[in-house]
Amino acid sequence: MEYFKNVREEYKILLRSIPAMVTAVFILSVVLMNLLAGKELYRSDYFCLNTGLALSWVSFLCMDCICKRFGARAAAGISVLAIAINMLCAVIFRLLMMTPGRWAAFYSAADPEVGAMISAGIDSTFSGAWYVVVGSSAAMFVSSVVNGMMNQMIGMRTDKGDLRGFASRSLVSTCIAQFVDNFVFSALVSHVFFGWTWTQVLICSFTSMLIELGLEAVFTPLGYRISKGWEEEQVGQPYLDRLSRTAGAR
Repeated sequence: MEYFKNVREEYKILLRSIPAMVTAVFILSVVLMNLLAGKELYRSDYFCLNTGLALSWVSFLCMDCICKRFGARAAAGISVLAIAINMLCAVIFRLLMMTPGRWAAFYSAADPEVGAMISAGIDSTFSGAWYVVVGSSAAMFVSSVVNGMMNQMIGMRTDKGDLRGFASRSLVSTCIAQFVDNFVFSALVSHVFFGWTWTQVLICSFTSMLIELGLEAVFTPLGYRISKGWEEEQVGQPYLDRLSRTAGAR
């Protein structure tokens, strides 16, 4: 009981320490990328892109900033919060889509039948499927742990406090973690429920990772400035002090 009490207190301090805007952007990116993943940008036998890729890099950049300042455990803790809220949103969407009513697009349709089909399609999009939500949550959890561990390990060896150090720890860890994220989701969902072959799973995981990595690389300087500003302003110092006391007690 004492252990769980300490974990709860540490988590409360962490939530107060990380700037609210970063936490909000992190959670919003997770919710939206799962919602947008239902629309394809391009599809072939071995290659598939969806609009969720446009936002998936945001969550990893947030994790990298958090890991740089607060450590891997903090980044994983915020990821769990984002996953929990995403699952709650999925349940809320599902329940609301079961209620009667029409979407605004119904009234701009050519006839009532077309409008009903449009409303049903929107309902289906927001309702989602349980296996997609579970697969996405599992992939996010595993990849966040991998990302945090790799980021912290690389940072201890290469990060000298400059942009190059932040980029090396962020991009390498993101490269590995994004592949893990795509692979776990594709293996649990696309392979099992959509009949993808393992070749398709591997190729799609790799190509999606390249796109997500490229997007994060563009905004890496922004992530560096954010994390550097936290250090200079001593943002979240109470959480770091608690970690130091805990480590000293051990």
